[in-house]
Amino acid sequence: MNAHSLPIIFLALLGISMLAYVILDGYDLGVGILMRRADAEQKDAMLASIGPFWDANETWLVLGVGLLLVAFPMAHGVILTALYLPVAIMLFGLTLRGVAFDFRSKAQAHHKRAWNRAFYAGSLITSLAQGVMLGLYIVGFRNDAESWLFAAFVGLGLTAGYALLGAGWLIIKTTGALQMRAIAWARGSLWLTAAGIAAISIATPLVSSRIFAKWFTLPNFLALLPIPLLTAGLILLTEHSLRRLAANHAAGNTDEASDRYCWVPFACTVGVFVLAFAGLAYSLFPYLVVDRITIWDSASAPESLKIILVGAIVVLPMIVGYTIFAHRVFWGKSSALRYY
Repeated sequence: MNAHSLPIIFLALLGISMLAYVILDGYDLGVGILMRRADAEQKDAMLASIGPFWDANETWLVLGVGLLLVAFPMAHGVILTALYLPVAIMLFGLTLRGVAFDFRSKAQAHHKRAWNRAFYAGSLITSLAQGVMLGLYIVGFRNDAESWLFAAFVGLGLTAGYALLGAGWLIIKTTGALQMRAIAWARGSLWLTAAGIAAISIATPLVSSRIFAKWFTLPNFLALLPIPLLTAGLILLTEHSLRRLAANHAAGNTDEASDRYCWVPFACTVGVFVLAFAGLAYSLFPYLVVDRITIWDSASAPESLKIILVGAIVVLPMIVGYTIFAHRVFWGKSSALRYY
């Protein structure tokens, strides 16, 4: 390992952390966003489905921001300074949903509804703020009306994507009327998610001639063509699987055999997010700030990175192991929500 390879290793660790956060915290943010459309009993079932996971999922965000700070301090300063307002709004949303989740378990019946609304509001605020942050990051933190409009649309697209993840999660974890509603919610979120991904895919090459050349010159264009094609295919497969699940419910087929492929919409959505992330990572590499700061420009000293890498090698497997263990222990349909 040398001064050239160490920043690449840390960029890979940073990318893994942020992708894991988007998928894992994405589905529980999505469940929170969808709570507004459920009745009281369904709200309890929805929260039961994410109860063992939601708080730990945010560990990936802490890890990602921590890696950015210690491995790429210059880029950390530029990015968080430019995104100061949406980051502050995101932290408010995360705090609100955390407080709401804990307080609803202790609130009297006439206060529970208010805490449900707070959990929904915190989830929505967090999702929109993260989408705006992504949009502003893609356009290089330009501060003009067009950039903010684009960022706002990306915010809506990412929120829809989280709702799609959340609905897919509920399809796996629930049965009966709530599962049927989750199927409808997923179908309602799918095409706005697709529109958000399309907007990012179109805008990113237009931001930079360098990125445009990486995608639309031969032989790169042919080599990268599978990414948009696979993405489109997964979106269509998601729609098909949702239609099939809805048809099974309409026909009264709710047995275990009919529910065998309930995981398909969630898995396809995860695949869409992975492909979108891969395309964005390819577009931006080796820059942490579009066409301004490369990973080598902003990296800490090699000696520091070697020490930090030892800590990352210890911590990362522990987080991965706990995440796998928790999902394995609480696998299957969620049980009734109980507080002890």
